[in-house]
Amino acid sequence: MIIYLHGFDSSSPGNHEKVLQLKFIDDDVRFINYSTLYPRHDMQFLLKEVHKLVSESKDEKPLICGVGLGGYWAERIGFLCGIKQAIFNPNLFPQENMGGKIDRPEEYEDIATKCVENFRLKNKAHCLVFCL
Repeated sequence: MIIYLHGFDSSSPGNHEKVLQLKFIDDDVRFINYSTLYPRHDMQFLLKEVHKLVSESKDEKPLICGVGLGGYWAERIGFLCGIKQAIFNPNLFPQENMGGKIDRPEEYEDIATKCVENFRLKNKAHCLVFCL
């Protein structure tokens, strides 16, 4: 199973193409749509949805992937749910570059500092980053 998280522009027609491309790797691709506007809510929602998908799946090696802002979430949620991640052109510091696009960019800073200390160091063997 591959879980796909879209980037900031969730209405992009490219999302459908990306899901179709992922189906060449695994027939079971799940798309989770989230708001992108409220980071704390998004994190709780994504944790719940990903945990549910993983626990209901018979796949022993699920993968979560994301593009842009979805890469930010895939990295964190994958770490917290114990699954490997592949992230493409991830927005790793939305608190620094999303001002004016979202209502609460400071929530990303809060999540980054309070979630898990040094999680990127702890997660480095489980996340593959593609910068194109």
